[in-house]
Order: sequence, then structure tokens, then C-alpha cells
Amino acid sequence: MTLFHITNVIRSTLQKFDLIFAQILNKEIMKRFLFVFLTLLPLSIFAQHFEAGIMVGASNYIGDLARNSRKVYVKETRPAFGAFGKYNVNDYVAVRLSGNYASIAGADENADDEQIVSRNLSFKSTLLEFGISGEFNLSGYQPYGLSKVFSPYLFVGLAATMFNPKAKYNDEWVALQPLGTEGQGLSQYPERQAYSKTTLSIPFGIGFKYALTDQLNLGIELGARRTFSDYLDDVSGTYVEYSELLAGNGELAAALGNRTGELSGGDPISVPTGTVRGDDARNDWYFIFGVTASYNFLDNGLMGSRRRSKRKVGCKT
Repeated sequence: MTLFHITNVIRSTLQKFDLIFAQILNKEIMKRFLFVFLTLLPLSIFAQHFEAGIMVGASNYIGDLARNSRKVYVKETRPAFGAFGKYNVNDYVAVRLSGNYASIAGADENADDEQIVSRNLSFKSTLLEFGISGEFNLSGYQPYGLSKVFSPYLFVGLAATMFNPKAKYNDEWVALQPLGTEGQGLSQYPERQAYSKTTLSIPFGIGFKYALTDQLNLGIELGARRTFSDYLDDVSGTYVEYSELLAGNGELAAALGNRTGELSGGDPISVPTGTVRGDDARNDWYFIFGVTASYNFLDNGLMGSRRRSKRKVGCKT
């Protein structure tokens, strides 16, 4: 055998060893990859899940008829209800779509200031809110496998809120926006335009959630809504003199625009146009406090298997 043949044999043998080693290496890498993939796959699937639930609670507001825009008056608390759908991106972030029905009310008679009491205005309104918000779990929340069952969270978002303030007059509830109680629509005051009964609002707040099971959650939440309207209560700017309002917008608008005279049972009281009626320096706010219950759309069979696998196995004695 020549040196050339010996060299070829050695080279061929080394190539075979290289091929075998590469196959072994590839198999090991594949095994590790498959192990990691199969381990993380269920976690990634269930970290991202849909959730749907309901909310039952109460609502209140701060505005021109709530102690003059400075405090929430507990007596004016009203019921609130809602429903939501949520996409949980991971343990710390979720995106929520929600719809809420609430009601608010206010009356000058509840104020501590006698000057505000003498104004004698009042209202109530239903609120219909549709919004989207981001939810941020401060300690992480993962109901799958009950691995992280409790977390406080913060939320912030954007919503559209529809409202319709009404006042009680002669034992009937009268819608206020069409009347123009602050002179909206009068030709001599073109700057006083009718306000929209829909406003954007910024919901934000804090909550706490707890996983009763893999699929059932309970929580409590307190949220504020900063609106872009000062007319949730139909009060914002200044009075229009009684005779002007009577001539331009009618008797009902004039009667509900200034109700101070009703306290004494006498004739309507007229004040000069431009006299302060509301607090136009602050937009109105409302608040919703609620208890939530929700359902996680997860594969209960896989989760049940995971829970069972954690149980201690042994022989009966």
C-alpha cells in the first residue's frame, strides 16, 4: 500500500468520524431544543389568554353640583354595572375592552355653603361608557397552574362617555341639554353653543385580583374618569338674564336656568347676564367602584393534568 492510499484511508476515516460526531451533536441540540420548546410552549400559550367578566358596583361624580367641584358627596352615590373582555399578553400586561352603565346625580341642597344651597340646582344622568385600557399587574398574575394567584394592578385608557342630564320640574324629569339653560343657541350669544352629550374621558385607577381557580377570578377596582366636558350636570358657565332666556329659549329653559326663586315660592329671580352660575375652570369627573368576576378561557384538561402531576404519588399503607 502506497503512502497515497494510506493518506486517502485516513482522510476517509476522519470524514466519517466528523459526520458521526456532527450527527450526534445535532441530535443533542435537537433534543435540547425540543425539550425547551415543549416546556415553554404551554406556558406561552396560557400566558396569553382571553378573559371575560362582569362588574357590579357604584358610581359618583365631582362637578358643579357636587359641593362646587371639590368633593365627592357620598349621599349621591348611584349603582353601576359593566362587562369586559380582556386579552392577557403576559403575566404583567393585559389589554381590556369594557362597557359600563352608571348613573350620577347632584343637588345644591347637599352643599355646606349657603350660597351654593341658594342656587338650588340639581340633576341626574345616566352614563354609558365604552373604553379600551391597558392593565399592569404589579406583582405578576398567572392563573394557569395557580402559579401567581394575587396581584394589585394599575390601569389607564381612553373611553367615550354618553350622558344626558335631567332635572325634576313639576314632578317630571326634563332633559336639560335641548333647553339651552345657559343661553346656548341664542343669536345674541353666538359663543354659547350647545354642548355634545358625548365626551372623551380618561379612565385610570387601581385594583386587586385573585384567582379562585385556574379559570375563575375575583377582584375589586376603583377607577376615576377625567372627562373633557364640564356639562355632565348641565352647569358650567354663567347665567343669562331671565327675560332674554325666556324670549329666546322658552319658559322651561328660563325656569330651569335659575331656580333660586323656588326656595321662597316667589317669582323667578333675574340676575344680569354673565353672573357666575358654575365653575368653568374644572371639567367634570366621575368614579366607578366595583367588584369583578371573570372567566379565563383556558384548556382545563391540560391544567388539570398539570395540577395532578404536582400531587405526591405513593403506595397505600
